[in-house]
Amino acid sequence: MLRPSVLIDPDEVDFSAIRAQGAGGQNVNKVSSAVHLRYDIHASSLPSDVKERLLALRDSRITQEGVFVLKAQQHRTQEMNRADALARLQAVVDSVAVAPRVRRATRPTYGSKQRRLEGKSQRSQIKSLRGPVRD
Repeated sequence: MLRPSVLIDPDEVDFSAIRAQGAGGQNVNKVSSAVHLRYDIHASSLPSDVKERLLALRDSRITQEGVFVLKAQQHRTQEMNRADALARLQAVVDSVAVAPRVRRATRPTYGSKQRRLEGKSQRSQIKSLRGPVRD
């Protein structure tokens, strides 16, 4: 099943360049290639039901104020990290774009009841045969 894609408006996303962590030699200390992405869910143009499901996620990247904060530092260039951050944000939004199906309780079928009772009686018979032998 294809999910309907809810596109994120790039104008609603706030980027800030920071220095990346980890290995990289002198270049890591000179170039701000990592990117912090901030996306205010409340002020976004997402549909209201998608906003509610996004805010209901138990994700540590969503702050108390409803701002999604993401750090991208996988790539060597700021442009690639920016694209990576946008793609990761889009993946999170796509994961909540479709409403979950409501589970409707059903009754067990007659056959499943019979199989369950048959299994119980077989087990009961096995256990009754474990007792002492009677003459």
